[in-house]
Amino acid sequence: MWYIWLILAGTFMIAEIITVGFLIFWVGLGALCAMLTSLITDNIVIQTAVFVVTSTLFLFLTRPLAKKLTKKDKTIVTNAFAIVGKKGIVLKDINPTLGVGQIKVDGQIWSAKCEENETIKKDAEVLILKIDGVKAVVTSNLSHSIFVPN
Repeated sequence: MWYIWLILAGTFMIAEIITVGFLIFWVGLGALCAMLTSLITDNIVIQTAVFVVTSTLFLFLTRPLAKKLTKKDKTIVTNAFAIVGKKGIVLKDINPTLGVGQIKVDGQIWSAKCEENETIKKDAEVLILKIDGVKAVVTSNLSHSIFVPN
């Protein structure tokens, strides 16, 4: 009878590979426990009970731990949105009426515009609030609170 439990365990493991839920794995481990039990006793009721109990225990006791260990901490912001929330230096005056301005942040030069309708002079420190098209939207108020998405 042990080979039937082994085939079941293998089937559950293959099904786990096909699915992405990380749920069937625990049932496969229960089948392996039932296989070990079948080496001790031929009673199918005891083997099935071991299968059900161990699968349930594995599911409820170890699955939350496995989820916690495989949990992603944070999404890493990449591309242009990686500069949001950083400080930069104005290279060219930011003038909203002329629509010109440049900043330097992390060694990169960006076209910039001001969130408020104000002119920011060269060499001033600015805070990058967001990206609008190809321009960085900045403010001279360095204590401005911003929301950086995950």
